[in-house]
Amino acid sequence: MSETNSAAEAAAPHRYAAAMAADIEARWQDFWDAEGTYEAPNPSGDLAGDPELVAKPKKFIMDMFPYPSGAGLHVGHPLGYIATDVFARHQRMTGHNVLHTLGFDAFGLPAEQYAVQTGTHPRVSTEANIENMTAQLRRLGLGHDKRRSFATIEPEYYKWTQWIFLQIFNSWYDPEADRARPIDELVAQFETGGRPTPDGRAWSALSAVERADVLSEYRLAYASDAPVNWAPGLGTVLANEEVTAEGRSERGNFPVFKAKLRQWNMRITAYADRLLKDLDGLDWPEAIKLQQRNWIGRSEGARVDFPVDGADAITVFTTRQDTLFGATYMVLAPEHDLVEGIVPAAWPEGTHPVWTGGHATPAEAVAAYRKMAAAKSDVERQAEAKDKTGVFTGAYATNPVSGEKVPVFIADYVLMGYGTGAIMAVPAHDARDFAFARAFELPMRCVVAPSDDRGTDPSTWDDAFASYDAKLVNSANDEISLDGLGVVDAKARITEWLKAHGVGEGTVNFRLRDWLFSRQRYWGEPFPIVYDEDGVAHALPESMLPLELPEVDDYSPRTFDPDDADTRPETPLSRNTDWVDVTLDLGDGNGPKKYRRETNTMPNWAGSCWYELRYLDPSNDQKLVDPAIEQYWMGPREGQPTGGVDLYIGGAEHAVLHLLYARFWSKVLYDLGHISSSEPFHKLYNQGMIQAYVYRDSRGIAVPAAEVEERDGKFYYQGEKVSRVLGKMGKSLKNAVTPDEICAEYGADTLRLYEMAMGPLDVSRPWDTRAVVGQFRLLQRLWRNIVDEETGGVTVVGTEPDEETLRALHKAIDGVGRDMAGMRFNTAIAKITELNNHLTKAGRPVPRSVAEALVLLVAPLAPHIAEELWRRLGHTESVVHQDFPVADPAYVVDETVTCVVQVKGKVKARLEIPPTISDADLEARALADPAVVAALGGAGIRKVIVRAPKLVNIVPA
Repeated sequence: MSETNSAAEAAAPHRYAAAMAADIEARWQDFWDAEGTYEAPNPSGDLAGDPELVAKPKKFIMDMFPYPSGAGLHVGHPLGYIATDVFARHQRMTGHNVLHTLGFDAFGLPAEQYAVQTGTHPRVSTEANIENMTAQLRRLGLGHDKRRSFATIEPEYYKWTQWIFLQIFNSWYDPEADRARPIDELVAQFETGGRPTPDGRAWSALSAVERADVLSEYRLAYASDAPVNWAPGLGTVLANEEVTAEGRSERGNFPVFKAKLRQWNMRITAYADRLLKDLDGLDWPEAIKLQQRNWIGRSEGARVDFPVDGADAITVFTTRQDTLFGATYMVLAPEHDLVEGIVPAAWPEGTHPVWTGGHATPAEAVAAYRKMAAAKSDVERQAEAKDKTGVFTGAYATNPVSGEKVPVFIADYVLMGYGTGAIMAVPAHDARDFAFARAFELPMRCVVAPSDDRGTDPSTWDDAFASYDAKLVNSANDEISLDGLGVVDAKARITEWLKAHGVGEGTVNFRLRDWLFSRQRYWGEPFPIVYDEDGVAHALPESMLPLELPEVDDYSPRTFDPDDADTRPETPLSRNTDWVDVTLDLGDGNGPKKYRRETNTMPNWAGSCWYELRYLDPSNDQKLVDPAIEQYWMGPREGQPTGGVDLYIGGAEHAVLHLLYARFWSKVLYDLGHISSSEPFHKLYNQGMIQAYVYRDSRGIAVPAAEVEERDGKFYYQGEKVSRVLGKMGKSLKNAVTPDEICAEYGADTLRLYEMAMGPLDVSRPWDTRAVVGQFRLLQRLWRNIVDEETGGVTVVGTEPDEETLRALHKAIDGVGRDMAGMRFNTAIAKITELNNHLTKAGRPVPRSVAEALVLLVAPLAPHIAEELWRRLGHTESVVHQDFPVADPAYVVDETVTCVVQVKGKVKARLEIPPTISDADLEARALADPAVVAALGGAGIRKVIVRAPKLVNIVPA
């Protein structure tokens, strides 16, 4: 501390400074915890409380789960947490029962990778990280109901994650009822013959394995052999949503390859229509809704079957069934299941040499091409490459409308992830098909009349012609003609024909794929599934939950060369044979039997798919959630027809992953009658990002931002010139500022004010440590307006405020209240600052009524200093539950406003008039004004235009 500061504090021992802020904040945080100030009562159960508070309107306010990172928090992390806290505090003060709490999403790759890097067990490092982050968050004065907090790694929590998985596993989607139903109801239909089995045999005639296979085609959670996203560098498979647009893992940026493995999946595609439709009723940013709509990707078209001699027909989905007569070849994704069944032993006679890829047999050509395609990401495969690649399978299919034999290729530009993994190629009218046909010298047929002068011979074209506004040509057989029809009519007619002939039908397709739910890692929820000796999966009975994650010494995943696509996963749990191989009595009447446990674990998204429900009833060990409690906090109500959390704040980066998955789980639980809300989050708000300058040396390596000097607009680190660019804040970029640093220098209330004052909440903004002091000075002026810095006594007086102060106060109350409700916290702070400055400039003691209102206004934003001042003003109850001030409308409007009077469009007078003046009175005042009379010079008046209270325009005759 400098001598100047020491002298200043000696002269003003009760000045609001860093030490005083630290003392005030620690005392009130302890008090709030001891008194349970932020505890929100439930209507019933062990957290039931004050009936009067329960009877108030409720508000359930949530932040997105934080990961307990080993690096702890930097000042960018708490932005959303402070915002929800400010909003929650304002809601309490405006008569609401507010549930606001925070837990930790502690399973998954981030925590495990940190543990592997540091050589500590994930549980040890994760629990230490939670303890550290809890302390950091507490220091910010966040008003959380701590009774409701938990971490997803607690067995008491993941017992219910496993239970929900079993509800999904034991359910199927009934398209007729448009909802999920228990799998037992489906079994009953098979048993009674009400629903035939796939091969027509009686259900009793099927073996246990056959029954399991049939039910697997219906279950909402099922295991299957399917193409997956394999990241050798991570040692695990990933969901489509966890793969970046560059075809790399979102976590770690490793290459991702296609591999065929047996994995657990969630049949989220069954809910595609509902996930799409129910977006309309949610109060979400349109950009987020658009991302979900695009990801779900609904498209209407037709399913068409192309017969193949001696094999199953190839089914395609197309949105342009009107161009079916123009299909001159077909393409399957290289990994398509039908490929093996259609490849002949030898090339058909007359096979074009360019189709074979130089291989002696179709089998060799297909095997070589498949290996090449597997090494590419989906993004690489879909890129508009100059040279199209592929190989003929040696098989031909039959175009169902023309009867022509068309060759079947495999090519990497067709993916299993869309439609059926097969396309009918119409090269004259599709750019990629056109390029492929040119490369492989395949025929083209024009079936949509070009609107330009290119003619109808595609062999002379430079590119494909694609249009929805054209007429069909060359599209007829003995039974149907599309010639002369527009696209819409042609699609309808051909769809009817396909259905009538049993070779297709109109259908809807989705881009959305089923959710890959297995991870080959240790740090995750174990699946409550065991396998019998026949490999049939069995659900553990509820009495065996939770199935706890075993403590193991060797928890590191088996990772591989990131570029080695030929590797396969090895799960850490599979190495623990004492845990894997068990003898259990599942209570199914079969007695004790030997089983093998599932050795994959659930993805880190599992725990965050339902955590909002656990906040409601956190210690319930009998039910997922008490129905009455769920109904109270999340049930449907006016304006929220699907129910859900009232406000959910988090980053826009979770637009698809977490939000889509959570919506899916909610809908399943709703269908099965466990909850009343079919959507988890009614209102979503995306906060912006706090950015920071990144400084890099000549090698491009980040240098410590705090040690960079600025000279003449240039930046130097240890004498070397460095570059500066605005970017993310983070430990690796050496520009992180911790909240602990700011709290130590200024106090948590200053940090809270600064983060809220930096700009609109939904906009990213740059951090500037030098600017923090501005909010610190606001709190110092607030303190001085109420407390004597020398004696510590309260200086307010009991006199009535003057009219100017009343107007300043009530305008502030009105504006701050509106801004708080609209989460415009930066402008709320500006209005508080304006009022505080008015009181400071007045230079006289502040009237008690004004001081108390000012403290209440600032309480949501800076709760510690507000609590301290409220008590010093003589109150014995916490400021947290006081009523927010209400503005007197008489003082909110200006006493007078200036009205401009124009004659012939030129200003001739300015009148000071009441803001509520009527048009007639204003016109009379304007016409009587001496300056206006003089300007008219006795001329008559043709028209008077009055816009009370701001404008009168007089048009002389």
